[in-house]
Amino acid sequence: MKRTGKKTATDRNFVVALSRGLDVLRAFQPNDGLLGNQEIAARTNLPKPTVSRLTYTLTRLGYLTPVPRFEKYQLAPAAMSLGYAALANLGVRHLSEPFREEVMRATGGAVAVGGRDRHSMIYFGQSRGSETVGVQLDVGSRVPIATSAMGRAYFWALDDESRAEVSRILREHYGSRWPKMREGLERSGETVAKYGFAISVGDWHDDIGAAGVALKLNDGTGPYAFNCGAPAFRFTEERLINDIGPRLLAMVRNIEAALGGLMPHSKKDNSKKLKSGGKVARVAEGFR
Repeated sequence: MKRTGKKTATDRNFVVALSRGLDVLRAFQPNDGLLGNQEIAARTNLPKPTVSRLTYTLTRLGYLTPVPRFEKYQLAPAAMSLGYAALANLGVRHLSEPFREEVMRATGGAVAVGGRDRHSMIYFGQSRGSETVGVQLDVGSRVPIATSAMGRAYFWALDDESRAEVSRILREHYGSRWPKMREGLERSGETVAKYGFAISVGDWHDDIGAAGVALKLNDGTGPYAFNCGAPAFRFTEERLINDIGPRLLAMVRNIEAALGGLMPHSKKDNSKKLKSGGKVARVAEGFR
């Protein structure tokens, strides 16, 4: 996790202390259990003395629970209640559940819906059956924007300005690894333009294949994105393009209709994003 960027840190309206406190809470991931100040400092890139003050303050406010025996902390109910409140307000999570269950049963894949948190997508809804034992992700799990099908679908659903900003965040996060990831994003843009969905076969996880489709709403929220994934030997690239992707795309369009979302762009509109050589046009800041 990166420290606050220079542009944000020099914004007079931006409260750095609050940002750092939220970074501490973000450091706790599903199945983490307990974290100490040193572990939190490593995850947030914050100095350990700063982390010590923040964990003390968050403990006093009821967002962290200290475990003195191990000199560590765990998220307290007050912090978790924020997440539950957010989930309760996400109508897309509840409305999409029967649609997700239907695709899960038809394909044998795990079907999830998520939204962006910095350089990742975070799951806030998951439908998983007995056939998807190889996909051990649940609500609260994160997948990278750059290499996952869900993240790639989300990325190409953004407007140019938002996509450039996300690209900047990804470039800063990945550093020297960014050029290779950028190439994968460019290729996924061509797939989205051609088929209406993104795919990832071994790009994020060696033995996971998945398709992703973005969900656009007309109420100003989102975009969100869905994915359907399974072990790669079952969800091959051919099956993702000819079966899983089209099923997921139809599912998301039905959800959009139920939610009063925006209609999908036509293939003609999508083709405008492509250069004559077939490459997706780079956003000025994002793909440098």
